[in-house]
Amino acid sequence: MKPFSEIWREAAARKGGDAALEALVAEHPVKTPAELAAIPDHRWLAQMSKCVFQAGFSWKVIETKWPGFEHAFHAFDPRLNAAMSDDELDAHLKDTGIIRNAQKIISVRNNAAFLVDLAREHGSAAAFFADWPASDFAGLLEVMKARAARLSGETAMRFFRFMGMASFITTRDVAAALVAAGVIDKPPSGKRDQQAVQAAFNAWAAESGRDLTAISRVLALSTGPEGWGR
Repeated sequence: MKPFSEIWREAAARKGGDAALEALVAEHPVKTPAELAAIPDHRWLAQMSKCVFQAGFSWKVIETKWPGFEHAFHAFDPRLNAAMSDDELDAHLKDTGIIRNAQKIISVRNNAAFLVDLAREHGSAAAFFADWPASDFAGLLEVMKARAARLSGETAMRFFRFMGMASFITTRDVAAALVAAGVIDKPPSGKRDQQAVQAAFNAWAAESGRDLTAISRVLALSTGPEGWGR
């Protein structure tokens, strides 16, 4: 497997040197476990919902309408949304202030119930996420796939990135870099591939002292014309 130092050199050569690359890597700082644990659960549900509604849709439209989402979904209070009645669901489907996609609206209710369960099990959903080790981020993605709604693959990865957790996102550029580094032979598509990706990121983290987010961004910037430091 290619060492991270070589991947860094490739990315730095493409992006104007070490200082320029460091600046790009620093654009998405990672929060500490204490900072993550302090985020209210309603903000976790809000970001989950935003990522679900953005998937396959215009992010700009979602951002423009987001105040309407906050109002319609009670500022994303998990308990209120977990108790969403069928009548309230029908009202959401008529609300022009949000995107009226039935399955995505239902996902808000389901993900709210998931967060309520986590809070019951761990004190808060935030505590559960904050305590999860970055060395098993792939395992956390499996939890999301099994227990959350419409939050698998890149959607889940982006959710954690936006929340400030150390994370990798296997975009096209990152996948190309992983193939070039000898980690996988094709874009990751299953649990075995994700475990191989996790093992590589853990090795690169040990080598470089950098977190998963920084490593993911360097990989994206090391290959392909579209790399923007994911």
